[in-house]
Parts: sequence; C-alpha cells; structure tokens
Amino acid sequence: MMPLQLTIRRAQPADIPQIVAIERITFVDPWDERTLQESLAYYPETFFVARSNGDLAGFVAAGLEDTGEELYGHIMNLAVAPGYRRQGVGQHLIRRLEQEFAISGAGGAQLEVRITNIGAQEFYRRLGYREVFQIASYYANDEDALVMMKWFRF
Repeated sequence: MMPLQLTIRRAQPADIPQIVAIERITFVDPWDERTLQESLAYYPETFFVARSNGDLAGFVAAGLEDTGEELYGHIMNLAVAPGYRRQGVGQHLIRRLEQEFAISGAGGAQLEVRITNIGAQEFYRRLGYREVFQIASYYANDEDALVMMKWFRF
C-alpha cells in the first residue's frame, strides 16, 4: 500500500462532483448536489477537502453559528472515500476544521450523529467529543440523532 500523502485545503466548486460521489457511496440519505453547492457558498471558510495521490479522499462541511451569547462550530457533514477509510483522513479533516473554528473565536464544536452509528460516535469520542443530548426523529427515516460537543480550551 502506498503511504498516505494528504493535502487538506478549502473546497472549491470544481470539487463538488467528487464530493457528491463520496456522499452517495457513504450515506443512506445523502445530500444532493445543490445542497453541497449551497453549503460551500454559505460556508467557504469551513468546508475542507482532503486530497491524496490525485484523488479526493474525503471532505468536511461545517459552519459557524452565533447564539448571541456564544460562537461555536457546527460540523454538518464528514465523509471519507472507501479506499481511504481508517487511515486518518477523517481525523485530519476534523483537526483542520477545529483549527479554523478556534481561529474564528468559537468556544467549541457541535455535531449530530445517528444513534445507530456507533462507529462514528466512537470516532468522535476519540477526538474529544462528548454526548450532550438526543434529538428524536432527526433524520428522514425518523431515526434519532445524538448531539455531541467538544469545548475548546484556550
């Protein structure tokens, strides 16, 4: 196996077709192309791709949300191409995103994950995220979401 040579950069409109392909392979209810384009247009500073050996290995889409009392990052979508899974791509994407959140003054990051997606929950726990509450019937198939949060220490 070739060693992973990873480059992480902000996503560009030209990346969308490859992002859509990864999205469709990864999720049972994937975001459509328009939603991904809108996410990139609204949140260009917090939408990153990982490239390796000329391939798009994964992506993370997120935004900054201001409650009026606190600014925090919201991780909306993370996916890694099948051939690049379990090689640290997701971790590198999340770390880069957290760095951007912190630079922007966010006090932490939040995400939602399917209650049945134990693998993703364990991945986020390893990165310091903790469960804060559940949302009933969050997903299109009425599955509950587990909300996880990580607070940054400055």
